[in-house]
Amino acid sequence: MATPAQWIAGARPKTLPAALAPVLVGTGAAAGLDGFDLPAALLALVVALALQVAVNYANDYSDGKRGTDADRVGPMRLVGSGAATPEQVLVAAGIAFGVAAVAGLALAALSSWWLVAVGAVCIVAAWTYTGGPAPYGYRALGEVFVFVFFGPVAVVGTTFVQTGDVEGLAIAVSVPIGLLIVAILVVNNLRDIDGDATAGKRTLAVLLGDRATRFLFVDLFVAAFLVVLAVGVVRPWALLGLLAAPLAVPPSRTVLSGGRGPALVAALQGTGKLTLATGILLGAGLALSG
Repeated sequence: MATPAQWIAGARPKTLPAALAPVLVGTGAAAGLDGFDLPAALLALVVALALQVAVNYANDYSDGKRGTDADRVGPMRLVGSGAATPEQVLVAAGIAFGVAAVAGLALAALSSWWLVAVGAVCIVAAWTYTGGPAPYGYRALGEVFVFVFFGPVAVVGTTFVQTGDVEGLAIAVSVPIGLLIVAILVVNNLRDIDGDATAGKRTLAVLLGDRATRFLFVDLFVAAFLVVLAVGVVRPWALLGLLAAPLAVPPSRTVLSGGRGPALVAALQGTGKLTLATGILLGAGLALSG
């Protein structure tokens, strides 16, 4: 039986900025459009965090069953390490998905019942990343789905439940947050590139190769902050998001200098901090722009 500390580690709390940042930016956009709604924002946050924990447990279960986690650097894997059985991790994922579903239903009741369909698609996408007979994470599609669901879906959805409309501002600011969260996945897959290739997991990093993946990682940072700069032309307070840019330097240096193993774990953590800081600053700037 895994200890409580191991269950917490298995939930991968350092990935939670990827869930928090889109809600902060979407809420900032709603506030800038005079549509801030605290109960809806909090429910959106619960949905995002629960889905992130659920997908982390689901990936642990699916990768552990396939043997992909047999030799990994980074956060512990409950199934791969033998600390918990696949069935126990599957139950944990199911509980987290259940929390997300209940909060999502409450959010739909406050805003629009169409969100039930959106939530169902999010749950299916979370499970089929590494689960099911044809996981898209094993077919170099992880980055595409991460951008869509953590960018436009999460940010625009958070704004929608507060304003009642699909806002152009929310669509625009969903792009940099989506790109930064894709960067989290890219450096994660760069760290695991050798093990994934051996296990037959064809991530984008495996297909592109080590060198191209390192340049892609930095390019995502550049593109994200260029979009923030463009948004700042019409919403000057959004330029606060650029204050987070210096946090991109350490992980970029590590990746471009050829860092591997534990060094890439640090780069992954640094990218998470960058994403959260950008979410906080960009969200605050958008709120002030109203």
